[in-house]
Amino acid sequence: MGACRTDDFNSSTAHELTSFRDLRFSKHVHDNVHGYIYLDPIFLKFVDTEQFQRLRELKQLGVAHMVYPGAVHSRFEHSLGVYWLAGEAIHKLKLHQGLELGIDNFDIQTVKLAGLLHDVGHGPFSHLFEREFLPKVLTGLEWSHEHMSVEMIDHIVDEHNIEIDSEKIKRVKEMILASSKYALPKSAKEKQFLYDIVANGRNGIDVDKFDYIVRDSRACGLGCSFQFERVMETMRVLGDEICYRAKEYLTIHKLFATRADLYRTVYRHAKVKAIELMVVDALVQANDYLNIASHIQDPSQYWKLDDTILKTIETAPNEELKEARDLVLRIRRRDLYQFCNEYSVPKDKLENFKDVTAQDIICSQKSGGVILREEDVAVSNVRIDLTRGKHNPLESIKFFKDYESEEKFPIPDDRISHLLPTSYQDMIVRVYSKKPELVGVVSEAFENFQLKTYGVKAQVHATPERKKRRI
Repeated sequence: MGACRTDDFNSSTAHELTSFRDLRFSKHVHDNVHGYIYLDPIFLKFVDTEQFQRLRELKQLGVAHMVYPGAVHSRFEHSLGVYWLAGEAIHKLKLHQGLELGIDNFDIQTVKLAGLLHDVGHGPFSHLFEREFLPKVLTGLEWSHEHMSVEMIDHIVDEHNIEIDSEKIKRVKEMILASSKYALPKSAKEKQFLYDIVANGRNGIDVDKFDYIVRDSRACGLGCSFQFERVMETMRVLGDEICYRAKEYLTIHKLFATRADLYRTVYRHAKVKAIELMVVDALVQANDYLNIASHIQDPSQYWKLDDTILKTIETAPNEELKEARDLVLRIRRRDLYQFCNEYSVPKDKLENFKDVTAQDIICSQKSGGVILREEDVAVSNVRIDLTRGKHNPLESIKFFKDYESEEKFPIPDDRISHLLPTSYQDMIVRVYSKKPELVGVVSEAFENFQLKTYGVKAQVHATPERKKRRI
């Protein structure tokens, strides 16, 4: 198999796309990342439903727009982007290896539909709903937006009487769950490389990341040097697994490094986190009255839940919602939980690290003065990694030497560069005061906690008192 030239690829792609869809029967949408996206009638049946249109009311980055004003893009446009890239990826594989892989129209539609619907079960405020709100009100619950996406697909098909092959829907749901801890059924063993495209549980390289890394970087006004086009141009299936040309090792490393940088500068920004902590507290306060968490039990109710829940709380006159309403008002007036300080957990302590709690901080307060209560303090334990926790995700990726090669192999870091990281996870502990007047007291208790835990203060920011003295 020879290397693909860009000019040959463009003309070949145009021919392939035309042969796989008649554009006369497609609807086109202009996307600010990928240009024109074409939706065939089968996909429009899902897009033109209230359940899918709900994604317009879910901001891709939750509350990040309150810090990065441009980050107002939605799960709707992201889902269209993943749909488009999933189609591009499988068309390229078919163009280069179609005969040997047996890729047919069933496979193409299945992969594209999985890309379109992978987030249809997503909750409000990015991942805050499932990772921080639900655990506070439903202890011991195992729930994920991927699992809800699977339930929502069945609901959409039934509710709108969509005529579609049941086996196709079954495969779509398997592909959506491919990146989660859910074990793939035996049917997923056939053409397993298809399950690497949308939600790759094998090594984390998938078109979902391709889209949100570029889209989020652009929306937040950040540069993005990662080129997913290079990765897609050079991928090849060997042994039922998508592999990549060895020359692209550093390009793929940049994928994970860019994602980690987005986590550090945007997704886990200290002020974004302060707002998220307040939103969680507001939702918890409102839950008993509005029964927010009960929506996850039934897709016919769940689709009605989106980011506008904050406006519902804010404008409701009910006395039962006063505490939640006051928190939303504080967010509007920028009276946020105050960031006190942070520290990065030492590398040698990461293995046995346990999440720090508000109780840990108040128990470290010295006697005398104001007595802190647990409800005065908020703690955020921030994990930033390259998708595989403390492990290097590139260890799970297989490469090939050139397009004539039939051998796939991993590449150790030290064969590429000694400048690549030797640690793949950061753990940052941040502490916030919920009341502005307690910032100094909370900061001091946080310093005492570090001294008690590590024997030193690992924080890098000045305490509020020291900041004042510098002015």
